[in-house]
Amino acid sequence: MSADIAVLGAGMHPWGKWGRSFVEYGRAAARTALADAGLEWADVQSIVGADTVRSGYPGYVAGATFARALGWQGARVTSVYAACASGAQAIGAARAQILAGLADVVLVVGADAAPKGFFAPTGGDRPDDPDWLRFRVLGATNPAYFALYARRRMAVYGDTPEDFAQVKVKNAAAGALNPLARYRKPVTAEEVAQSAVVADPLRLLDICATSDGGAALVLSSMDFARSRGVGDPVRIRAVSTVTPTYPRTVLDLPDIATDSVTAVPPAPGSFRASIARAAYEEAGLGPEDLSLAEVYDLSTALELEWYEDIGLCAGGEGAKLVREGATALGGRVPVNASGGLASFGEAVPAQAIAQVCELTWQLRGAAGDRQVPGARAGITANQGLFGHGSAVVAVR
Repeated sequence: MSADIAVLGAGMHPWGKWGRSFVEYGRAAARTALADAGLEWADVQSIVGADTVRSGYPGYVAGATFARALGWQGARVTSVYAACASGAQAIGAARAQILAGLADVVLVVGADAAPKGFFAPTGGDRPDDPDWLRFRVLGATNPAYFALYARRRMAVYGDTPEDFAQVKVKNAAAGALNPLARYRKPVTAEEVAQSAVVADPLRLLDICATSDGGAALVLSSMDFARSRGVGDPVRIRAVSTVTPTYPRTVLDLPDIATDSVTAVPPAPGSFRASIARAAYEEAGLGPEDLSLAEVYDLSTALELEWYEDIGLCAGGEGAKLVREGATALGGRVPVNASGGLASFGEAVPAQAIAQVCELTWQLRGAAGDRQVPGARAGITANQGLFGHGSAVVAVR
């Protein structure tokens, strides 16, 4: 049995700080995706919502919340949460339902209404919660651990703040071409260097913002797609949601210590690399087959890490790729042709879905001025806290 499913529709609500309910963003994205698929909400047999923890109980049961917002019609409902990987987990749940024959058409929706400033833990005292502890014990907001990774790259590989700045320059240039992005202005390396220091060595323009936004996909079986006259749809071929391997030897917040390697040797590769590797194995593809990639650039330095983790280059060579222009539009393998988190900011449950929306438009040849010529295969990748991560491979 083929593991491919079809992407019939993709839709997004523009990212920004709109001050409205996440439900509004998700409903708008869903309606856009349904229109793109040429389907009505009544045609959908299952809806999967990616949860948000910032909007009370409706956010915890996002699948039902979006179903109600669209109008109850009896569809099967699923709600999932996996931190930054929530959207990809929702795609994985939808794919499983389709391949199991439980539904022919599934709507996947994620949306968020983010707070101003950095993300913080939910309220209450929870001394057994490592995420609560990293804020209360270390005072470590997300940029603090982004900076730890950046410093590690500088110490181990010789990366420089100037290398990090070039990632922002590249992504801002792509985002300026994307009407759905929050930030649509080109940025220079000098502007990055002159922005305020947030967590040394990272500056304000090295770090993604928090944003409001919504994204949705209409997924179906290949048979259903053909029955609707869609003979060559974009296809999702793999969804990877693997967990880390013990021991973990690089500090990865919210954990505030590494595992011991006294009795157990270190794992042969990083957690993030294992996410992409599992996706490639399932899809029967490799990094050499990619036309483009969408990765989780929470910071400029973390994007360089992802180049290595998805196999575009060897460890320590990420900065070389960005210096050569290999990952820019027009380069060998454009990364974050959408503009990435640098141009969107992070709307957590929507972001991994938005990554697949971008792959869909690119593989259709419908990405406008940011189109990657002849795109045939792409991968998305992100990491959520607490051992969640995801990668999706789409082909045409």
